[in-house]
Amino acid sequence: MQVSVESTQGLERVLTITVAAEAFDKEFDARLRHLSKTQRVDGFRPGKVPASVIAKRFGAAVEQEVGGEIMQRNFYEAIVAEKLNPAGAPAVAPLARKKGEDFVFTATFEVYPEVALTALDSLAVDTVATTIEDADLDNMLVTLQKQHAEWKDVARDSKNDDQVTVDFEGSIDGEVFEGGKAEDFQIVLGSERMIPGFETGIVGKKAGEEFNIDVTFPEDYHAEELKGKVAQFRINLTKVEEQILPELTEEFVKKFGVESGDLAALKEDVKKNMQRELDQVLKNTAKDNVLTALVENNEIEVPKALVDGEVNVLRKQAMERYGKQMDPNNLPELPAELFTEQAEKRVKVGLLLGEVIKVNELKVDQDKVASLIENAASAYENPAEVVEYYKNNKELMQNMENVALEEQAVDFIIEKAKVTEVNKSFDEVMNKPAA
Repeated sequence: MQVSVESTQGLERVLTITVAAEAFDKEFDARLRHLSKTQRVDGFRPGKVPASVIAKRFGAAVEQEVGGEIMQRNFYEAIVAEKLNPAGAPAVAPLARKKGEDFVFTATFEVYPEVALTALDSLAVDTVATTIEDADLDNMLVTLQKQHAEWKDVARDSKNDDQVTVDFEGSIDGEVFEGGKAEDFQIVLGSERMIPGFETGIVGKKAGEEFNIDVTFPEDYHAEELKGKVAQFRINLTKVEEQILPELTEEFVKKFGVESGDLAALKEDVKKNMQRELDQVLKNTAKDNVLTALVENNEIEVPKALVDGEVNVLRKQAMERYGKQMDPNNLPELPAELFTEQAEKRVKVGLLLGEVIKVNELKVDQDKVASLIENAASAYENPAEVVEYYKNNKELMQNMENVALEEQAVDFIIEKAKVTEVNKSFDEVMNKPAA
């Protein structure tokens, strides 16, 4: 076998591999001889079919089969010999040949990039420090009360937190637009469910009033034909209701699984849940900041094959989410461009974290794996069963070990980096706007 390597563009490599004619023809002829003994052909006794008949009938298929096996086998031998690390499956193409000629084929593929990490102690990373105050706990209890609130008709002017029922019709330049009309539509004022200006235009009005409000659709509105347009809505306010919160009685407390009905016990459970969610958000925030700093401070070329693979994963996840709301049989094929930027970052993160792990010889901490499993199991009714299920499932355990090693790498970077701790309130951390 002879091998030549050509670097075409970026990470792409083209191998030209030559296999001696004798090696190819020997395998080809052996396959034909085997067929002559096993194939039945009319007019010939079993096992006595002439090689020329077998070659005429099966030669093209056998040549393709032998060529495929030789290309696969010799490709792997070639990349080992040339110390190449493919980032995806190769595109192989045999050159035309006649019997007695060498078998030549090309294999085109991308290789993993060489990664030279910027010194970790030069990275600047922000982390967030937060504590749960009594006011935060009180606000969470109010949230629980709102989940079980009742609504009562009022004759006064409407205000934020009231629920209103309206009929409305929207128009632009006097023309009613599609989707701009509804009857008996309920809105909680101040919820920011509607476009800016719609809810504030209703505040201060009473049930039974009819009026017009002018609003401007945001420039990033999902409907292209409405972006940035000024619209007028004719509103008929049919009902104003105020929210009546339930009292924090024993009966109310028992609704949340506290059999004793003790408010202090409910507060303790709620605070534990708040702390667990807060810890997860803080961990994710720190991780995002670390990975962003890592990517921004390390230029790296990414193989298109890996990006395409991530695009497919992200697209599949998105289709699964949309499929829960729509008919999965009528879902459009989402364009790759929607996911390319995120896919590229994910590939860069994977390559860079992999280098951090390799260079610093990080190994999976089994105690951390156990802690992650216990934390995941704590959200279930029978945590012990969940822990046991993980331990008996090799795939789940492997996934959790990968998560643990990734978190260890992030923690390692934080230890080395220039860290600035930023104090924020619980509400700032938990209710930050989506990026």
